[in-house]
Amino acid sequence: MVIGEAPGQEEDRQGKPFVGRAGQLLDRMLAAIGISRTETDPAKAAYITNILPWRPVGNRTPTPEEAALFLPFVLRHIALAKPRIVLTMGNTPTKAMLDSTTGIRRMRGRWTDHAATGLPLLPTFHPAYLLRQPAEKKFAWQDLIQVRKALDGME
Repeated sequence: MVIGEAPGQEEDRQGKPFVGRAGQLLDRMLAAIGISRTETDPAKAAYITNILPWRPVGNRTPTPEEAALFLPFVLRHIALAKPRIVLTMGNTPTKAMLDSTTGIRRMRGRWTDHAATGLPLLPTFHPAYLLRQPAEKKFAWQDLIQVRKALDGME
């Protein structure tokens, strides 16, 4: 399960998470490790959502209070989707899921057993950030390799 921040303008318009340029990059990233959001085989499928279901006014970063307000719904979403791994993308979902103030640069690439769900959780960079900072893609790739290895170990 991939958890992003909040819908952008294109996501808001289409009613689906990660459909703009960042979504296209995410699709390529997942495909590189054999995962797809359109796959029907659960072993190869990614379920994608956001920590907030709405786009904050002015497309600003969601506040910690907004993320905390919606967190019980995300946890229920996880319970219903039953993923094997949770991949948080960016500061907002990572901080909300881990109840932390530590930034993504320090958190990414480090597995955590998520207390509320018992699932392994790995923070990584958001694809929109990677579009702005292409040199950081190497770190996201390292994270994706970790995801692939963890999934392979679960089969």
